[in-house]
Amino acid sequence: METRFYILLSLKTPQGFCDYGQYFFGNDRHNAYELFSQLKGSETIKENCLLHIDLMETVDEIPVKIKTICCNLDELACNSKLIAREIFRLKNLEEKI
Repeated sequence: METRFYILLSLKTPQGFCDYGQYFFGNDRHNAYELFSQLKGSETIKENCLLHIDLMETVDEIPVKIKTICCNLDELACNSKLIAREIFRLKNLEEKI
């Protein structure tokens, strides 16, 4: 069974956190961890933090949360740009190999 990594975006609602987006990253652990380490935000999760970004891994098709950061809207915008750019770069490198 192949392990896959993805980044999960969620926001806080009165009912709890609601997932609203995912970036699928592939099966390269090193690249997934490297990208996640570049994201802006805080590893200290506070009660008033409204936006979460999780690094997820599927193990035998079961999602497992590896790391979480919380961020504000400006950090989320920077992170989305970084994630899209990195996935674009890696996917284009895969095509040429």
